[in-house]
Amino acid sequence: MAEIKLDVRGETCPIPLVEMRKALRKAAEGDFIEIIGTHPASKLEIPMAADALSVKIISNEQIGNEWKIKLQK
Repeated sequence: MAEIKLDVRGETCPIPLVEMRKALRKAAEGDFIEIIGTHPASKLEIPMAADALSVKIISNEQIGNEWKIKLQK
């Protein structure tokens, strides 16, 4: 199992979502994807997209103006 880290701080929609989808295409079943960002809309859109793609959300946390979402394919 691998862990893919995406740093999309400072990026606005749709970049974080596009990067998440690219990472999911590369990831093997069971791999983890950690996304760190600052764009508030993306913090809402990424979990919705994960649900739609049947990807497990491991954690979703806010630290100051940054958020970190961890997914498992």
